[in-house]
This record gives sequence, structure tokens and C-alpha cells, in this order.
Amino acid sequence: MGAAAPILTVKAAETGNSNKAVLTLAHITDVHIRPEDNIPERAIEWLKLVKKHKPDFYLNGGDSIHDASYDKVTRERTLEQWEAWDQFRAEIQEAKVYSCIGNHDPWWDVPSKEDEMYGKPYVVKRLGMPSPYYSFDEKGWHFIILDGNHEGISLGEEQMKWLENDLGSLPSNTPTLIMSHFPITSITDALVGGQHSDHKELKTLFYKHKDKVRVCLSGHQHLLDRTWYNDVHYFCNGALSGFWWGDGDEQSAGKQYYLETPPGFAILKLYADGTVENEYFPMV
Repeated sequence: MGAAAPILTVKAAETGNSNKAVLTLAHITDVHIRPEDNIPERAIEWLKLVKKHKPDFYLNGGDSIHDASYDKVTRERTLEQWEAWDQFRAEIQEAKVYSCIGNHDPWWDVPSKEDEMYGKPYVVKRLGMPSPYYSFDEKGWHFIILDGNHEGISLGEEQMKWLENDLGSLPSNTPTLIMSHFPITSITDALVGGQHSDHKELKTLFYKHKDKVRVCLSGHQHLLDRTWYNDVHYFCNGALSGFWWGDGDEQSAGKQYYLETPPGFAILKLYADGTVENEYFPMV
């Protein structure tokens, strides 16, 4: 299998910066891995193509496993999906992977809430996250990983306060990338719904820190979209699983497409001056 050609229409405006990018990142989201249908092997073959771009690290946008969130999902079913994820993750075991929690990742239909596998703490453990939301720094860029799995797809009061403090603590003009599983602002919301219900509050906060917030990444929709508002790029970068690893339906524009979006991944290049490029690489 050769390397996929990028869809350049989802590349950010040319930076005009002749300097080399300080970071090259891979954004993979909505892997929805499960053991059947040869999915782990198929996913790993595609991950090998991502590796060819030699990213400095990976951003995993959530819905890592196919689903543990619905009623009547058993412990055994949840565990076998996480074992498939571990097999996938082993392909890049030497790499840093920063993850966020997708809505399908936590197991809720548990006999007791005291069970160690109940809810988001178990997802945090399996994905090697420091907490459900967190931030870190790499080569002059600040990264914020959010958890939108609160009522109405939101951050909730405590996390919103944390985000305000995190952004407020940064020196002026610190370029910042924010990732949530759900889109914060997206054209896809008009098509299928599913973006943050607190998007207006977040927009206002980002404008307050307009010298810092440069780009927001998301998945969830399985759709490819770029929105630009107040000088912030919002990229909804499709899904590695496409149509959940299936062939599609009557609305699919092609095999494994969800609506008009093929399965794929994004490669981002981040520059010291805060500019960014985002290219989506379709896998079919």
C-alpha cells in the first residue's frame, strides 16, 4: 500500500514562513477499534502509513475503542476492545501519544459504580493520560487536552475554570493548540449536530486570549471540516475508521466513507510564530 495523497483543500493558508516547522504532529481520531472483521490488522496497516510522516508525537482524538458506552455492554466486550487498542498502540510503542476521552470510550453499564472499570477513570488509565483534561508544552507551543463528556457536550464549571486559569497563566503570544473529542466550532454541526454546547463561552474565552489560541482539533463527527473564526483554525479531522470500518450506506460518497468524508488522518506542521498547516490524508 502506498502513501495516501493529501486532501489539500483542508490545508491551512500558506504560512509565508520559510523556516522549518518546529513540530510535526499526527492527529488520529475515532479509531473505534474492535477485534472482529480483521480490524486491528487493518488499523495497524494504516498506522504504518502515518508513521512514515515521522511525527514528533501523536494526538489521539478519542473514541479509541468501538463502544463501551451503550447499555448491556459486558465487561468481557469492553476488555476485548481495549486489548485490540493495546495491539494497535504497540505499533507505535516508542512514540508519545497524547489522548482525550471520546464518548464511546467509558463503560457505564457496570454492576457497581465502585468497579475499577466504571466510567472515565478507567479510560484515563488505559490511555496513559495524567487526568481527564490536562496541558503540556513542546518546543514553544502549549497544548491543552479537553474533556467534553459533560452534560450537553460541555466542559462543566470546574474544567472551564481550569481552562481559564491555564490560558491566563501563559506568557503573552504563547502559541496554543487545543484538542477536544467534540468540535468546538464546526460546519458539521449544521449537518449532524454534535459540537460543544458551550461553544459561545469558549469563543469568548479564546478571543480574550487571541494572542495565544491558534488552532482547535476535534473528531467525533467522522467528517472533514475547517472553520476559521477570530483567527483560530478549527479542524475536524475525519476518522481513521471512516464508516466505523464498514463499507458505508446509501449516503456514502465512496466505500468506507461517512457521507462525503473518507477514512484518514491529519498531519500538522506547527511553526514558531504560531502559524499552522493541517493536511488530511485519505486512506481509500
